Amino acid sequence: MPVVIAHVSDIHIDAGPRAAERTRRVFDHLDALPADLDLVVLTGDIADHGLDSEYETVRQATATRHPLLVCPGNHDDREAFRRALLGVPASTGPINQVHRTDRFVVALCDSSIPKQDDGFLADETLAWLAAELDATPDGVPVLIGFHHPPVELHTPFVDKIRQFGEERLAEAVAGRQNVVALLAGHAHTAAATHFAGLPLLVAPGVVSTIPLPWEGERALHLDHQPSLAFHVIDDRHRITTHFRSIV
Repeated sequence: MPVVIAHVSDIHIDAGPRAAERTRRVFDHLDALPADLDLVVLTGDIADHGLDSEYETVRQATATRHPLLVCPGNHDDREAFRRALLGVPASTGPINQVHRTDRFVVALCDSSIPKQDDGFLADETLAWLAAELDATPDGVPVLIGFHHPPVELHTPFVDKIRQFGEERLAEAVAGRQNVVALLAGHAHTAAATHFAGLPLLVAPGVVSTIPLPWEGERALHLDHQPSLAFHVIDDRHRITTHFRSIV
């Protein structure tokens, strides 16, 4: 059986009802699926202002019967994220998390920089990632995720605040034959490209969509339906991605 992972991003939960309703609509769709998903991945910008009260709403809006793995984005606060969402002692270090099974591994790296909008993988995050990759048998496929894409996506606003220092990430994944793809969010648009010889798959934003330069001067679409991606890994470790809007 293939591994099927739902990829959700940029829910931006705040004090109002709109973001929470759109997020709940996505997770209701996932919970109504006839089959169990192997994992749901949420790649950052979970709370819009990084407040404890927002993370309490996140817990309700993202409750699901499927396994869930979450990493922070530039709108998140590490201390509140740990305290109010993960239920662990607050600290300011990177929030790196792994979901490990006999069939696949997903490693979510914290690319956020406190009080900044751009991204960077700290040395301790890259060391953590190397240890997780070393602990994974060669025959087990690995997905690596983070919030900030490490390349330009031809979205001018987001490209200015992407993940920098990307050559260090490229070095970290070089020669890792079981790494099948990289996952990201942040761009508020579905995108697929490549980085360091690997697919780079960007989930659309749930709360809004950022139009591309040739689509006009509008800064943001709030009327587009919330969307997500499904990543499918077959027994030959080939990954296929399907994007789905939730009407």
